[in-house]
Amino acid sequence: QVQLVESGGGLVQPGGSLRLSCAASGSILTIYTMAWHRQAPGKQRELVADISPRGSTNFADSVRGRFTISRDNGKKAVYLQMNSLKPEDTAIYYCYADLQSRPYGAPVGYWGQGTQVTVSS
Repeated sequence: QVQLVESGGGLVQPGGSLRLSCAASGSILTIYTMAWHRQAPGKQRELVADISPRGSTNFADSVRGRFTISRDNGKKAVYLQMNSLKPEDTAIYYCYADLQSRPYGAPVGYWGQGTQVTVSS
């Protein structure tokens, strides 16, 4: 059984920084794309950033230049460094991974349980 567990959320003042972590565990053969999404109250879930196994990254326009995504393939982990945080970054942040858990199975997407990030003075 595969699990993604996030950590690192919390309350931070505008202009501050937070680092989110997500670790995958369970029966995992290969992890492909890993990503962070977020969902603010009353809004749809949106992609924040993703990263390929080789480290190619994509960012939402709203966070480019402020957020950095990285991964440690050996630890099956993905990280999101968030700097210059704004109140509009307030949301539940979800970790996502496309991974293969069976030798002949197709990759399947898994979600973490989410971690709250609140940016407020």
